[in-house]
Amino acid sequence: MRREHAIARGLTTYGKEHVAHAEPGAPALEVRGLTFTYPGALRPALEDIHLKVERGEKVALVGPNGAGKSTLIKLVTGLERAPGDTIRIYGQLREACYHRVAYVPQRGDVDWRFPVTVEEVVMMGRYAHLGWLKRPRRADREAVMQALEAVGLADLADRQIGELSGGQQQRVMLARTLAQNADLLLLDEPLNNLDVPTQEMIFHVLEDLAAQNKTVIVSTHDLGILPIHFSRAVFLDRRIVTDGPVDEVLTAETIARAYGVRLCTDCEEEEMIQNALRGVPGASARRR
Repeated sequence: MRREHAIARGLTTYGKEHVAHAEPGAPALEVRGLTFTYPGALRPALEDIHLKVERGEKVALVGPNGAGKSTLIKLVTGLERAPGDTIRIYGQLREACYHRVAYVPQRGDVDWRFPVTVEEVVMMGRYAHLGWLKRPRRADREAVMQALEAVGLADLADRQIGELSGGQQQRVMLARTLAQNADLLLLDEPLNNLDVPTQEMIFHVLEDLAAQNKTVIVSTHDLGILPIHFSRAVFLDRRIVTDGPVDEVLTAETIARAYGVRLCTDCEEEEMIQNALRGVPGASARRR
């Protein structure tokens, strides 16, 4: 298996001429009427998606399992082929701006048994600038070490990735995106099964990136973090169900849909929302 595919599919676009300049005033991401169906599927995974994300925004992408969150992220990153001119990044065709997009995959999408070190994985973030066949320069090595220091893994640079804990592995993938110095970062369920200190570190890094006018899109099932770390949420269920400020998106209906429950007629909406944010939606609703 090729090293880049073992670590994260989709990096094969690096090394081509994907270096278009950002269009002045253009949003970081614009999706126009995107419908996507996997080969052999009976219905679209995504249907008529219209989405605009401005520079510097931190957006949570939420919805039930199978809603298309990961599919949308993979289409933006180029891991799946989007139809026509449906995705633009900083005003340019997506294919011209892969260097501006960094991706943190779900841990289950990575082959952690592949014999590669922490430093080598993070160096892959520099391939967007180097191309696959060029040797890293001093500036690239410095960028890698700075990224590792930012996530607290500089002392593990020579460690094999398979020897790390789950939280450390996720930090490695975040360091790879930092080394790339991309403008648009997409993280697919980055908090799954992580300890609280690692979650806090990830959000600290994301807040620093947003302060630098970087754009961050995070898919998550953890609705409780939304009011703390995001100002905007997009609720997706093959279509965009609702999009707006977190407190407007987190209604009883959307929470019920996200958790796969149906509302009880004798429940107060506010009680259900609060219980769902505490991770116990069953206290106010019954499973389907």
